[in-house]
Amino acid sequence: MATTTILLREDVDNLGGRGEIVKVKSGYARNYLLPRKIASLATKGNLKQIEQERGALLKKSAHERSTAVAQAEQMQNVSLAFERKAGESGQLFGSVTSMDIAEALQAQGYEIDRRKIVLKDAIKEIGDFSVGVKLHREVTLEIPVTVTAEGGEATLEAKPKKSARAKKTENETGETEEKVVENSVENAEAENEG
Repeated sequence: MATTTILLREDVDNLGGRGEIVKVKSGYARNYLLPRKIASLATKGNLKQIEQERGALLKKSAHERSTAVAQAEQMQNVSLAFERKAGESGQLFGSVTSMDIAEALQAQGYEIDRRKIVLKDAIKEIGDFSVGVKLHREVTLEIPVTVTAEGGEATLEAKPKKSARAKKTENETGETEEKVVENSVENAEAENEG
C-alpha cells in the first residue's frame, strides 16, 4: 500500500494530534483528510512552511490545553439530572443521548460540542451514570448523570397498592353478579367478619 506523509492541522483520534507529521494511506489522505483541510501534504517544497505552521499549531494547542484545564476546573461540580418516561423495569421509553447532555450543559452555561461527549451508547435505563467530556485531547472530565423516571422516585413509591378484582356474588333473585372490589385492608377485614 502506498503511504503519504502529512501534517495534521486538527486532532484525529487514533492517528495523532494537531501539528504532528504522520504517514497515512494515500487514499485516506486524498479522500478524507486533505479535502476537509484536516491535514496538508508534507512535501520537500513546503517543508519550511509546514515547520512554521507546526510551531504555530503547537503554541495554539498549548493555549487550548490550558483553557481546557481551566474549564475542567470550573465544571468540576457540574452534575446533570434527566427525567424521562420509564417502564416498571426501569427501561426508558426513549433514551438520553449526547445531544441531550450537550443541551443540558448549555442550559447551565457551558458551550460543549456534542461530538466531544464520550457516550458509546445512549442511556436507556434509569440510574446513575458517569459521562466523559473530552475538552481537549489530553483533558477529559467525568460528569455524573442521573436519570430518573418521570415524576421522580417518589411517584414510584406512592403508587397505589390497591388492585381491583372482580368478585362474583349472588343477588337476591339467585342471579350471579360481578362486582369490582378493591383489595385493601378494610375489604379484607370485612370479608373475614362476614
